[in-house]
Amino acid sequence: MAIDFNLPTTITLLRIALIPLLTVVFYLPWKYANIACTVIFIIAGITDWLDGYLARKMDMETPFGAFLDPVADKLMVACVLVIIVQQQGSPYLAIPAAIIIGREITIASLREWMAEIGQRATVKVSQLAKWKTAAQMLAIGLLLYRDDLLGLPINNIGYVLLYLAAFLTLWSMINYLKAALVSIAKS
Repeated sequence: MAIDFNLPTTITLLRIALIPLLTVVFYLPWKYANIACTVIFIIAGITDWLDGYLARKMDMETPFGAFLDPVADKLMVACVLVIIVQQQGSPYLAIPAAIIIGREITIASLREWMAEIGQRATVKVSQLAKWKTAAQMLAIGLLLYRDDLLGLPINNIGYVLLYLAAFLTLWSMINYLKAALVSIAKS
């Protein structure tokens, strides 16, 4: 079986390629590294929207693209959270980051298992998970930027949003687990 590297899939691969670029820029001893990292992260977020939009609009949805897109998202989030936690070295940041990364591993594993038993639709993406993702991406962008802007404590706002994302993360994980258990009980 050949893998079709269409435009949406290529854009998803670009998002994955942005991860090492963001990491290198993050550690550069450059005054504007935080701004550059934030811009790279925003570009990655745009590619996340764009690849899905193009796949649907151009009727180019493929099984490989459906697999790769969430993998790219999870890789970006996990890698960026790790470097932010390493840089700031705070348990107050490490706790929500661990919750978010742990949830992603749990839900990815749950989806794989549910697919194996023919119940993949039971754990499809929910509206709550979309809110979680929005809070998470905004938090990460603010934590990458870090500097106060227009008198606003950007890093502190990023912390608050990361805790909101962690709360939504746990809530959505519990909902997914409950749905999976109900589905399994019916089988």
